[in-house]
Amino acid sequence: MFVASAFAASAQDAAEATHSETGVASGGAHEAGFPPFDSSTFPSQILWLAITFGLFYLFLKRVVLPRIGGILEVRRDRIAQDLDQAARMKEEADEAVAAYEQELADARKKANVIGQEARDAAKAEADAERREIEKQLDAKLDEAEKRIASIKETAMKDVGTIAEDTAASIVQELVGGQLDKTAAKAAVKSVKQ
Repeated sequence: MFVASAFAASAQDAAEATHSETGVASGGAHEAGFPPFDSSTFPSQILWLAITFGLFYLFLKRVVLPRIGGILEVRRDRIAQDLDQAARMKEEADEAVAAYEQELADARKKANVIGQEARDAAKAEADAERREIEKQLDAKLDEAEKRIASIKETAMKDVGTIAEDTAASIVQELVGGQLDKTAAKAAVKSVKQ
């Protein structure tokens, strides 16, 4: 190495004068304690503490606290806006729910009216059909009664003839003679009355 002999000697003296592990001077001229605990340095330490504290206080007061205050104010404003928006949205939702419930009630009323109208129309239609069917049945009943009356009248005519023939047959079987038709008619006519 290219080291001057004077520098090498002073570096060697310094290395011998310091402790190898801690780097603290091991002997010689100065045997003082820990400098912050040295009472001769208290006034300068207190002065620097006051200066440092004052500068730190000014830094906090002028820089840090206004920024923190601004952040808190922005947050407070944002929270207030969010709360206002939430209240407005809640009012809108309440209005929408009220409108929905009103529309639902109106729809139910309309459904009831439509249902009642349908029931009334169906009842009127059923009554009209019933009356038409009753008219048809009455006409058929009248026709049936007329047919029954004509059949009865025909049957009664035939009953008279059958009774006359039966009476003549019975007399012929019992008496053994022939019965006159006029006498048989008179006998049947007297029985009918």
